Amino acid sequence: MAIRNSSKLSQKAVIKQIVKRCSNLTKKHGYENDEGLPLDVPKGHFVVYVGDNRSRYIVPISFLNRREFQSLLQRAEEEFGFEQHMGLTIPCAEEVFESLISTLR
Repeated sequence: MAIRNSSKLSQKAVIKQIVKRCSNLTKKHGYENDEGLPLDVPKGHFVVYVGDNRSRYIVPISFLNRREFQSLLQRAEEEFGFEQHMGLTIPCAEEVFESLISTLR
């Protein structure tokens, strides 16, 4: 996410908030193992939901530092806020998301 002004959270703080929120969602929905993560999500990754069908994608945390991915997160914040109860949803067509993540790998 881009830093909009000095009264907003720093980029690092926003990323920490997103990661914490993702972790809290997995605990709420009973996916936790000893580390509080879904069993199918490797360490260093998190889950997002994309498109009208809310397709589930597991993406590396390193994507949070990429400007292109931050743009998607900013759109998600604007559309849904941080209080998403069904997981972090990215407002983007699945085809566009898949194309984007293929360029980030």
